[in-house]
Amino acid sequence: MSVLGEFTIHPADFALNHALSAVPEMIVEIERLVATTEERVMPYFWATGGDQDRFEAALVEDPSVTHTARIDRLDEAVLYRAEWTSNIETIIYAYVEMGATILEATGSNESWEIEMRFDDENKVSKFYEYCQENGVSFELDKLYEQAQPMASSQFGLTPKQRETLVTAYETGFFDVPQQITMSELAEQLGITQQALSKRLHYAHKNLIGSVLTIGQVGEGDDAEA
Repeated sequence: MSVLGEFTIHPADFALNHALSAVPEMIVEIERLVATTEERVMPYFWATGGDQDRFEAALVEDPSVTHTARIDRLDEAVLYRAEWTSNIETIIYAYVEMGATILEATGSNESWEIEMRFDDENKVSKFYEYCQENGVSFELDKLYEQAQPMASSQFGLTPKQRETLVTAYETGFFDVPQQITMSELAEQLGITQQALSKRLHYAHKNLIGSVLTIGQVGEGDDAEA
C-alpha cells in the first residue's frame, strides 16, 4: 500500500533558496514535474506575491535551476519552466530513482512544504537514509497510508485544487449571493488572493477537461441536447 508523507524542508536543502531569499515575499508553488533523464528534472512552478522582475533576475543567479523561462501569467501569478540542477540531487533521487511522486510543493523564504507519495514503507526508509547520508535535514510532519484512491485524481485535480473547491463550496463562495468573499476565502486557506484566483482557474480548467470533454460527448450530432 502506498504511503503519503508531508515534509518541511529548509530552502537551502531543496530549491530556489537564492531566488526566494532575494525576494522574501514571494511564494512558489510547483505545478508539475517532468523527469527528462535520470539526472534532470524539469519543474513548472507558479510564483506570486513579490516583484517578478527581481525574482527573475535572482533566478538567473540561482544555482538550483537553469534554463528558466516564463510560460504563462494569471493575474499577479507567473508560471515558469526550468531545469533543476544536481544541487538538489536528493529530490531528483527520490523522484527518478525511487519512483516517489511529489504531489504538492509550496515554498517560501522560510521553508518548503512538500507532500510525497511512496510505493511502500521501504521506499520511505530509503529516502530517509539517503537524506541522512547527504546531510539533508527535514521535518516529517505526517506519515500515513493511503487507505483509498484519491478521488480528486479521477478529475484531473491536485489535492490542493480539490481542497480549494470543496472549501469554497462549503463556505458558500459559489452561492448567490456569496456567503464569503474571495479575500476571506484566501485568508481561510492561508494563501494570497492572487494564488486563490490562479488555483480556482486551473481547478475549473482541469475539472471541465476531465469531466465535460471525455469522449467529446455529442460531437458530430446535429441535434442540440
